[in-house]
Amino acid sequence: MAAREFKPDRGAYVRAHAWMAAIGMGGAMAVLWVMGSPHIWTGAIGGLAAIALRGWYMASEELAVVWTLTEDALSGPAGRGVALSQIGTVRTMGSYVQVVTKGGDKHLIKYQADPAATLNAIERAKA
Repeated sequence: MAAREFKPDRGAYVRAHAWMAAIGMGGAMAVLWVMGSPHIWTGAIGGLAAIALRGWYMASEELAVVWTLTEDALSGPAGRGVALSQIGTVRTMGSYVQVVTKGGDKHLIKYQADPAATLNAIERAKA
């Protein structure tokens, strides 16, 4: 089997941040409402600004992460890796693929355009 790379997708990154912004906006407005603020709408602006700033700041780092699947291992950034024989569970979570080892270590392959295809490739290599 030839090595296969899993690179993050910019569209998945933007969609994930849009969801985070919506949740952040609603959460910030709810906090202001509970506090009795007459300016609940400012929570929406704050939530949107916070997630937009985070998305802009982290984009170059997050979109540079590449995971590589070989015939015997899955390796990622910062020396992270796991032998295929040690992979216990693989599941999707939105645009992420979570790999859980038999020892309980967890790794996220983030912002996949087709997380189901990533999961299937890992499961096939494991078999």
